[in-house]
Amino acid sequence: MVLSTVEMPETSRRSLTALVKDASLDSLRDTLPYFPPKRRAFTPSTRTVHPGGRKIMFDVAVSELTSPRWDLHDEIERAAAHGFDAISLWRPKVSDVGAAKAAAMVAVAGLRVSSLQWAGGFTGGDGRSFAESIDDAVEAIVTAATLAAPVLMVHSGCRGGHTRSHAQRLLVQALETLAPVATRAGVTLALKPSHPAGSVGCNFLGGLSEAIDLVAGFSDPAVRLAVDFWHFGDAPDIDVLLPQLAEAAAVVQVADRCGPPSAQSDRLPAGHGGLPLERLVGEMLAHGYRGTVEFDPVGEVAEILGYDGVWSETRLVTQAWNERLAIGRSGPMVATGAGRRPLPGHFRAAAASGSRRSHASSHTGSPG
Repeated sequence: MVLSTVEMPETSRRSLTALVKDASLDSLRDTLPYFPPKRRAFTPSTRTVHPGGRKIMFDVAVSELTSPRWDLHDEIERAAAHGFDAISLWRPKVSDVGAAKAAAMVAVAGLRVSSLQWAGGFTGGDGRSFAESIDDAVEAIVTAATLAAPVLMVHSGCRGGHTRSHAQRLLVQALETLAPVATRAGVTLALKPSHPAGSVGCNFLGGLSEAIDLVAGFSDPAVRLAVDFWHFGDAPDIDVLLPQLAEAAAVVQVADRCGPPSAQSDRLPAGHGGLPLERLVGEMLAHGYRGTVEFDPVGEVAEILGYDGVWSETRLVTQAWNERLAIGRSGPMVATGAGRRPLPGHFRAAAASGSRRSHASSHTGSPG
């Protein structure tokens, strides 16, 4: 399939062409101490046994987005203390210390970076030109490579005043331009669709089927999907699409919710809402998904429970899921006293009606 492109000024075309030349990345490889070897792109995990001997059914990561008031040092330290192997990083916090230093901090703690968030906005809805968004995305790819992160999340951006077809052409052209850069750097671009009601003004790619079709149009394995069950865990077609999602996904994100998705709703810790998250993760694994599952609750409820409380609870939940999956049993996660703490009534009401200050659904933050 030949993907269509959009005409750009010749000056922009020359600058973008220069960015995708191997020579430019080779020079970066010489100057960045943590730039990885060539072609270290996303590959499914084959790790099935914990160093302690316990069988592992899926790889788990936590996210910096859960803990906005902690700095990177605290997050890495606490993630390791809670027994996690991986963490998803957010570009602004990486920029605070520099990518090379962040990579060293992660390595010293014995962690790995599961993904970097995010690049995108190619439609100009955030005020940047197409070329500026491409330049920023190239910078994000280099940062991901420096961190040895196999996945870079990509958001399409809103329609930005364009027709839908033109917005999609801009997204396709951006991915065509960036895929060779990502391939050369060993990074997979994970395009993230989101529910229209949960990402107002942030992302025009609002359906799983269209996202699957768009990614299928690329023969380059550097372009895949990020599947967020907060957005689509109760979508009418989710069960039918799970086999295709398992094949197309480079990363899966997990957070719970009460009620339909909205821009004001919290991303709740798993088990605090009504989504069948354990079953969905189990089905993805059954259909062959072997990437990381990132747990990223965000919002007022996470603040109330405390970041340590959320991560401690997440650890217990994922252990329970792994144990049930290991014996071939899946079902609703029943939290006990050592696991999920029940929310007081007014917290439950806040979760159901939507936090006034979470903006959790859209993962508020600039691309760095």
